[in-house]
Amino acid sequence: MKVLVLNCGSSSIKYQFIDTVAKTALAKGMVERIGMSSAVLTHQPLDKEKIKIVGEILDHSIAIEYVIAVLLSPNHGVIKDKSEIDAVGHRVVHGGETFSGSVLITDQVMKALKDNIELAPLHNPPNIKGIQATKEHLPNTPQVGVFDTSFHVKMPPHAFLYGIPYELYKK
Repeated sequence: MKVLVLNCGSSSIKYQFIDTVAKTALAKGMVERIGMSSAVLTHQPLDKEKIKIVGEILDHSIAIEYVIAVLLSPNHGVIKDKSEIDAVGHRVVHGGETFSGSVLITDQVMKALKDNIELAPLHNPPNIKGIQATKEHLPNTPQVGVFDTSFHVKMPPHAFLYGIPYELYKK
């Protein structure tokens, strides 16, 4: 299985394209300065030279389009067709108490992500943009959300109930 792993920020996307059978990163890279005319995509395919592409990448949709295009590139790519991307994994910062592990992204999951924006206002919106952009360019490819908060679900309550009033925690 080949999985495209994305970490979408407000003005950047970090990615790795992993062959899970061979346990190898076939390619990795980053799109920086999304929203600017001098955005940069840095792409490092396995066993090939690192390349940099400068262009006008005005939003996450265009950034994802660039990432897919470079993965498909005859000179710098590692696949011949989009169908070789078996799944997409997204790093999502905050799932609140809704998600205790990785989940297949559905319309209900997207609603819950939007409901949790206030818990991570700087991170969840770009995570959502990345998921939406990926769905646009890879509509039939399963997408999974992997939540930072899922790493903390086994903490005892005294460890995650910070030194704040309980009413604020419930809110």
